[in-house]
Amino acid sequence: MSTAVPTLTYAESRPSEPVRALLTRNYLGFAQPPATSDRWLATPTPTSTVIINTGAAFGGYPGAFVTGLTDTHDVIEQNGAIECVDLKLTPLGAYTLLGVPMDELTGRIVDLADVLGAPGRRLTERLANTGGWPARFAVLDEFLLRRAEEGPAPAPEVGWAWRRLVESGGTLSIGTLAHDVGWSRRHLVTRFRQQVGLPPKTVARIVRFDGLVRRVSAARGAEWSRIATECGYYDQAHMNRDFREFAGTTPTAFLARLPRRMAAEVTSVQYAWVPAE
Repeated sequence: MSTAVPTLTYAESRPSEPVRALLTRNYLGFAQPPATSDRWLATPTPTSTVIINTGAAFGGYPGAFVTGLTDTHDVIEQNGAIECVDLKLTPLGAYTLLGVPMDELTGRIVDLADVLGAPGRRLTERLANTGGWPARFAVLDEFLLRRAEEGPAPAPEVGWAWRRLVESGGTLSIGTLAHDVGWSRRHLVTRFRQQVGLPPKTVARIVRFDGLVRRVSAARGAEWSRIATECGYYDQAHMNRDFREFAGTTPTAFLARLPRRMAAEVTSVQYAWVPAE
């Protein structure tokens, strides 16, 4: 007698160009069967997440919610049946698409309806009542295109400072950024915090640490002093400080706690590309 194997399913689609520039990756749909569980350590990243459930809400969170930037770590548990759209936004993309100061969302998980009002509720209901990922992605793309056209544009100086921080891997000094945009350091910090969510110095550290985490996760092994230098740290001691602050652990212990891609009882994954309509 055969036993059905729980299967994780993913669907991915490319956003329209005006929206794509505001996201860090393509649209992603995710479905997880009931007999599934996972638990992992989540560290800060320079992204804002929007989750819109097309099935039941999970984890005690609202049916649709948004997270702002954070400079703290957390342990995430993902249990039972989940079906949702998962969006990853740049902070400035979130500022435009959500239309609120990003420092209001810093370190918080907020009901999407509290941010977008009635349009957010209608989007959540419409996605839940739409069958199939291609149709859902089309609904989402139409909504985000309109938000991109109508939402506030970040200050050019903040946009430039953000791009330079990302391009440099978080190694540029804030004094240099302020000088280059022609603002005082205090004015840059104020405007950057409003439109990104955290001060530029903190964001620079998060960008650098996120690059480090990606490097270590891909390598699964480490000459820590060499990796520290290559990721822009002055020395291994500075890297260790960021591990303590952003991961609450040591580099070696962090490696042992990297996210599992799926729960032990799930042995099959389906991944589908959904063409744009």
